[in-house]
Amino acid sequence: MDRSSLSRSRRFAPVVALAAAAALTLAGCSSSSGGKKSEESADGASAGKATTPRMTIALVTHQSPGDTFWDIVRKGAQAAANKDNVKLVYSADPSAGGQANLVQNAIDQKVDGIAVTLAKPDALKDVVAKAKAAGIPVVGLNSGVSEWQKLGLMEFFGQDETVAGEALGKRLNQEGAKSAVCVIQEQGNIGLTQRCDGVKKTFTGKFQTLNVNGADMPSVKSTITAKLSQDKSIDYVVALGAPIALTASQAGSDAGSKAKVATFDLNKDLTTAISKGTIAFAVDQQPYLQGYLAIDSLWLYKNNGNYMGGGEQPVLTGPAFVDKSNVDAVAKFAAKGTR
Repeated sequence: MDRSSLSRSRRFAPVVALAAAAALTLAGCSSSSGGKKSEESADGASAGKATTPRMTIALVTHQSPGDTFWDIVRKGAQAAANKDNVKLVYSADPSAGGQANLVQNAIDQKVDGIAVTLAKPDALKDVVAKAKAAGIPVVGLNSGVSEWQKLGLMEFFGQDETVAGEALGKRLNQEGAKSAVCVIQEQGNIGLTQRCDGVKKTFTGKFQTLNVNGADMPSVKSTITAKLSQDKSIDYVVALGAPIALTASQAGSDAGSKAKVATFDLNKDLTTAISKGTIAFAVDQQPYLQGYLAIDSLWLYKNNGNYMGGGEQPVLTGPAFVDKSNVDAVAKFAAKGTR
């Protein structure tokens, strides 16, 4: 994939960490005895299963209802849980207070570990501190790469949203874009804000932001349609999620706009749209990998005393561009929910 917007050291760092994690996982796991076929993981791939004592890990995200991105995160988390003899307890609430209450519920249940997203980190600061005081290790994933250390989390798995945004802004320049609008579907989400800010930093054309209600897709469509109808100079819509991008494409048609759509994040329908040319390109952060590594890291810490990133560096899972030149290679994995 085209990672030319990133430095060589940044490109290779996540790969090294992932390779080390895989080696440690294999060292701590054993396949089924007697030469029997190893147990299948959540995505159908065969994998050895840990014989270590049963653990319970809570995965708490800020997922909004209907957001399919999180299905991919959860699938990766469940695959790791199946392999590691872990009971995975998944819960989600898009409101900051609701998510904090879910973390508190996990603490009350005396889970062995917590993986949490930090879309609105200030609201989770106190409850994360309570988890640490209770002796429960906490790792972050997906959102909060700039805040996880401040909250005292052990590790973080995701992409640097500012870097991803800057890479997309440079790509827009390469594509000859002159006027772009960045669509934010959840106000107050630090990761989404960082993406748009990153685009603004490197994009040399006219730049605007547009706030929409991501929980109401008809409203998203009508708001984007109105914007494109009102401002014919817009030649690129930057979406921050696959469902928003697909809706933006429809809105462009309704508005009679020639604006192209670029987006962050993938799903099966989005790769099809890239193949057909209705979406120009996407920035992939590998959500399956984020879920998998978050759960696996807590197993590694509990059983081997291992942790990744040295407590100082995040384990980066993106960004990487997906466009017509490489979408076919990605689509087969998106079809089974691992990209």
